[in-house]
Amino acid sequence: MKIFKILIALAIGFTSLAVNAQEDNEADQTQGKLQSFTKYDFVPGDRIIFFEDFSQDAIGDFPALWTTDGSGEVRTINNYPGNWLYAPSDDNVYCLMKNLTLPQNFIFEFDVVPTPRDPEEDDTYASFSLTFFNCEDDFLQADIIPGTRGFAVTAATDGWYADGFENGDYIVNLTSDISPIKINVLNHIILWVQGRRLRIYYDGLKIIDGPTALPASGSYNRFRFSLWGHPSHPFFSNLKITTAAPDTRSKLLTEGKLISYGIYFDSGKDIVKPESYGALNDIAKVLKENPDVRIKITGHTDSDGNDALNLDLSKRRAASVKKELSGTFGIEVSRMETDGLGESQPIGPNTTAEGKAQNRRVEFLKL
Repeated sequence: MKIFKILIALAIGFTSLAVNAQEDNEADQTQGKLQSFTKYDFVPGDRIIFFEDFSQDAIGDFPALWTTDGSGEVRTINNYPGNWLYAPSDDNVYCLMKNLTLPQNFIFEFDVVPTPRDPEEDDTYASFSLTFFNCEDDFLQADIIPGTRGFAVTAATDGWYADGFENGDYIVNLTSDISPIKINVLNHIILWVQGRRLRIYYDGLKIIDGPTALPASGSYNRFRFSLWGHPSHPFFSNLKITTAAPDTRSKLLTEGKLISYGIYFDSGKDIVKPESYGALNDIAKVLKENPDVRIKITGHTDSDGNDALNLDLSKRRAASVKKELSGTFGIEVSRMETDGLGESQPIGPNTTAEGKAQNRRVEFLKL
């Protein structure tokens, strides 16, 4: 009987590897097809407020900057690089132990790999919630409606739910069944907050756009994930908060320099990911409206890894950006130069996750 179970487990493992290999091959084939994101109007900010990838935490430990009323630990995943917070506790919360002091307008991005609560039962449903709120009490906030005001977003395999609340009561409830999240794969989710307006982006689509979804007064200083009633054991990583979208025209034409954190690459690769469409489209618009302007595109990395490899990677990434601006957006090649400086010009400390995130950037310099 034991041998039979082992054979079944091996068969399942080999099937999983084959599926993963097929998915990776399909992903490679579709890389760079930015046209699929042509209605993707999201443009990220130019200043990083917060970044968390759990790189400072040991595998197997609960992350030092977080707290929970359940359990959890930092793990690695075979299909995706980096460290991940594994949240296995049903009906519990995972709170960041830090005052964020967020502005009225900000952007929150993160990666999540949802897994079903009981994979052995072939369960295909998963969900989780995330909440931004204002609170002056202890960091561990387990109330369903925490603090004085805020909003919660629930992502599930059957749809999306966004709820604004204030003084213990919900004020707005929004739902959408557009492109639900997928289990056992990486999902990149973006929230764009502008005053009372909440926009949610996922899989190249604008999922929710609520002009009056959020409380009218104040901002938020706390953040958490929660799993109340959610049959899911998700993995979270690469949490990033930036300022709202920059004035690309002013930065590039008047100040002469634009720093972009919205041009995405997989770790160690130079292929521009489709999520970069909004940022590149914004830059292309300025260049088309000002045909005499020439630019220099420069790639930068953090200090992780080999210096020479980082330098080469930064040059290849800059060249890929130029190729996309030319091939996808019609910007003349003669108007663009490229360079890569690797890790040689950091703008943040390479000793922290936030500093490294600041250093991984693409700069556009007016010539």
